[in-house]
Amino acid sequence: MTTIQTPALLSFTIAILVFFAGASINRVVPVLRAFNIPEAVTGGLLAALGTLAAYRFFDTEIAFALEARDMLLLYFFTGIGLNAKLDDLISGGRPLIVLLGLTLVYLVIQNLIAAASVSVLELPEGLAVFLGSASLIGGHGTTIAWAPLISERFNLSNALEVGIATATLGLVMASLVGGPIARYLITRFALKGPQAEVDVIGLPEKDDRTARNDVSHVSLLRTVLVLNVAILIGYAVDEAMAEVALKLPLFVVCLLVAIVMTNVVPRLFPRMIWPTRTRALALVSDLSLNVFLAMSLMSMQLWTLGGLGPALVLVLALQTLAAVAYIIFIVFPAMGKNYEAAVISAGFTGISLGATPTAIANMTAVTKTHGAAPRAFIILPLVSAFFIDIANAAVIGYLAR
Repeated sequence: MTTIQTPALLSFTIAILVFFAGASINRVVPVLRAFNIPEAVTGGLLAALGTLAAYRFFDTEIAFALEARDMLLLYFFTGIGLNAKLDDLISGGRPLIVLLGLTLVYLVIQNLIAAASVSVLELPEGLAVFLGSASLIGGHGTTIAWAPLISERFNLSNALEVGIATATLGLVMASLVGGPIARYLITRFALKGPQAEVDVIGLPEKDDRTARNDVSHVSLLRTVLVLNVAILIGYAVDEAMAEVALKLPLFVVCLLVAIVMTNVVPRLFPRMIWPTRTRALALVSDLSLNVFLAMSLMSMQLWTLGGLGPALVLVLALQTLAAVAYIIFIVFPAMGKNYEAAVISAGFTGISLGATPTAIANMTAVTKTHGAAPRAFIILPLVSAFFIDIANAAVIGYLAR
């Protein structure tokens, strides 16, 4: 077996090419556009199949350097935080609480399905953790963090591999079913989004100041500077939290730091031009999300799924069916049965099966076609990237006793 290590700059460049390949395919395959499949998902899955072919037929493993991907994740969520005005969070209080409650309920449902599947299929007991919320709601990061403890506690040699495989399959399914769910709901209930052109992620508001509405090298540099400062503070806060044994994902810490900054700094310095809801921030957020998702999907090692047998596929099929049913019959009605509820439904696939960036990508693909849903882009990341991580850690800790 030959291993090809692609350096960071080359990996980043390939990810951009992968995105453009996905965009080209989406343009010529109407069904992909109709079901709101993100361009980065189309290209990323194609690239992953390419690396699988290289592994199977040419005994070559392609490994991508992912340092840039991890940094893009910080940029994206810090940008989400900079757009989170306290007034919006207060006005979105009830939907935020409802979505959090729905997610907590589904966390329990997901683990019950995993436990029942392990019992019926007579799988090792400890695998229930990684066939449920640890890998699906938690994703790859939570899986990697908990794998050593689960392996030791249940004497499982393949806990990490099962967890990574589950998280990978969940990410793929979340990327594929989110758009179709939204399309079904929008068509079924004849829903329509706002017709005014609004940046999908940047959430701009009306403002006559040229500095806010125009994108120039000055506005981009100002935006990147604020993002970098927030991320640097996030690193410092993360280290301080580690000293007191309090651990959250770094991107969650940066998100919280950005929320505090965007609600404090403009009040202390009202004459300061702040990047909240500017086109420059929207541009940086869009770029970060699309390249991050392309890198995440193209780097999937699909061959690791082959030796795990049909049991894993069966459990993931059950989890996917349960998620789709829960979204259509519970989440959508509870969130108001309106257009924004349909967008949140597309994003909930990322909470339940994949990852927060997948949720945002699904919602972005829907809003690009049907219109903006600004509140969805505020409340869903707060639930999926903050509150649910804390609850999930408590549940995993209970299951790992």
